Amino acid sequence: MDVTNQTKVSEFVFSGLTDNMKLKTFLFILFLHVYVVTIVANLGLVAIVHNASDLQNPMYYFLSFLSLVDVFYSSIITPKMLCDLISIKKTISFEGCALQFFFYAALGSIETLLLSTMSYDRYVAICHPLHYVSIMTKKKCLRLVLLSFSMGFLQSSVQTSCAFSLQFCLSNLVNHFYCDAPLVLRLSCSDTSTCDMVTIYIVGALAIGSLMTILVSYSLIIYSVTNMRSTEGRRKAFSTCSSHLMCVFIFYGTVLFTYMRPPSTVFTVRDKVASIFYTAVTPMLNPLIYSLRNQNVRGIIIQSVHRFRGLYSRVPPPCGSYST
Repeated sequence: MDVTNQTKVSEFVFSGLTDNMKLKTFLFILFLHVYVVTIVANLGLVAIVHNASDLQNPMYYFLSFLSLVDVFYSSIITPKMLCDLISIKKTISFEGCALQFFFYAALGSIETLLLSTMSYDRYVAICHPLHYVSIMTKKKCLRLVLLSFSMGFLQSSVQTSCAFSLQFCLSNLVNHFYCDAPLVLRLSCSDTSTCDMVTIYIVGALAIGSLMTILVSYSLIIYSVTNMRSTEGRRKAFSTCSSHLMCVFIFYGTVLFTYMRPPSTVFTVRDKVASIFYTAVTPMLNPLIYSLRNQNVRGIIIQSVHRFRGLYSRVPPPCGSYST
């Protein structure tokens, strides 16, 4: 949809996922289920971590914040995507687009920083087990979480203010299902070179910094584990890292596929699929991976289910349910 050069853009129009009506119905049902599972699984994991005495340690402390971030991260994109799948006109206001990108960029950055913080926690736990409690204190864990959140919102404020302070007076059609800075910048009739450099620098610095933390941490972990004499000790050390590594590979794999490629003027269906994966699917997979692969979490879930069944079985039947 084009407007005249003298008219300022007041709203953006998304191209959406597809124009196929049958496929739209299928995708709506699919992603509605994905979103419900995401919310229930992440909030359930937060509740389990905060109520189970066996899970009161730094690893689960960081995991609970990761789950909270996933709840909001998914909620920034998925509800709007679901509405657009059943709507004829897929529009978002200029201010709404700016807000969506602000929280999307902030929460995505916080997730990467939390994942790198969790890798540091695993390094301390495996390489310095005797000093783990004295190193990973409650104050230090809180500071690491606050640092992740402050850095995430700070860089997002810079990116958002830079991108949405430009003039948009040409096309308002965003070839995506949410507001992403690179695609929105293509619609500006101002010089975007400064904003392009700001985005590349910030995203690159965050990605390289967090990835280097993860790689260095796991390099030291692997070196320490390979020097262990006990086979059981090696198995236990690797098992404590497997869930975190799977979440790292899934998240970074799709993000790097989308952003760390040569720039192109064409945004393909393959790019949208990758975007769906890390905005909708990954937030659902994180709690499931930790629940299914972590013995402590899995055990507490099983105990909770058995306790619930026991309470349900003791509830007396309603009046009139007995045969005479």
